[in-house]
Amino acid sequence: MADLISDGKTRVAWLSTVANINAPTTAELNAGADYTKRITPDGLKLDPSTADVDTSSLASTFDTKTVGRVGFDVELTFKRGDNPTDDAPYSTLKYGVSGYLVVRRGLAYTTAWATGQKVEVYPITCGEPQNSSPAANEVMKFVSPMRVTDTPATAATVA
Repeated sequence: MADLISDGKTRVAWLSTVANINAPTTAELNAGADYTKRITPDGLKLDPSTADVDTSSLASTFDTKTVGRVGFDVELTFKRGDNPTDDAPYSTLKYGVSGYLVVRRGLAYTTAWATGQKVEVYPITCGEPQNSSPAANEVMKFVSPMRVTDTPATAATVA
């Protein structure tokens, strides 16, 4: 048994529109902006949380729970670029901008989008970009806080 290494095996795209988030098309994905190379190695944060629902009763002698609402804490850390193409995330992902964040995991970044691939599609509205503090021997960075605005498709299949 071998472990799956994540280095170079994640692809992230920003799409302005998607007809069906459960089945984005290769045409929609190819028309989107590929931001993978602008995201820092640890800069993709898509943390789910599940709320607890208390199911115990007055007669209970043990606290019981079931799963409740799911939410996501999303923020991406980007490298700034020294030209308009490389700085597209900074100029695009401004406060109030809405779109779709698409993430593919487990395939080489260089693998083209193809029918049947599994992806995650998150309906997003961007928060205010946060410029990171300058530091010696680091690239200039910013954080894009994002809010998931509708139920995401975390097991979508490319159509």
